[in-house]
Amino acid sequence: MHRYYGNSRFPCGFIIILTDFFSSRISPSFPEHKLVMVGLDNAGKTTILYQFLMNEVVHTSPTIGSNVEEIVWKNIHFLVWDLGGQQSLRAAWSTYYTNTEFIIMVIDSTDRERLAVTREELYKMLQHEDLTKASLLVYANKQDLKESMSAAEISKQLDLTSIKKHQWHIQSCCALTGEGLYQGLEWIAQRIKKK
Repeated sequence: MHRYYGNSRFPCGFIIILTDFFSSRISPSFPEHKLVMVGLDNAGKTTILYQFLMNEVVHTSPTIGSNVEEIVWKNIHFLVWDLGGQQSLRAAWSTYYTNTEFIIMVIDSTDRERLAVTREELYKMLQHEDLTKASLLVYANKQDLKESMSAAEISKQLDLTSIKKHQWHIQSCCALTGEGLYQGLEWIAQRIKKK
């Protein structure tokens, strides 16, 4: 039995089926992959986000709360959450973890004094139940500065080799020039292909 509305000669749902049929052929849908970008304040997270989005440097101010942007790269759709890194905001990071596939930890490679704080925040995150299946990309940012630590030194200080339950990669980068950023995305793309 078909239901009809008003003067319509089409059964209920017919228009919806046609819409679904045509939309699936006109614009193929790509799954969206959720990334959460974290790090201490002044690490360069927002600069990286807008480098990906606009391929240029955008002057930023400290993020209060979060920024979210959709980035499409090599037909992969990323929903990137850039979370404020001030101490008062870090406790709220966990509210963004649901359905996260990738964690991007951005590190200011010149900030030797706070590397221990970064390490503590990183391992706290990795223990969260919503991130058990998430992979980790560490951006060793600000490599253009003379006093920056190398990616190898940061890896050692963070004891990344002890991480066994998560796939991880560390990538040297410079948010201002974009150097190294897309190599990090390429690593993420390879992880997606292997799923």
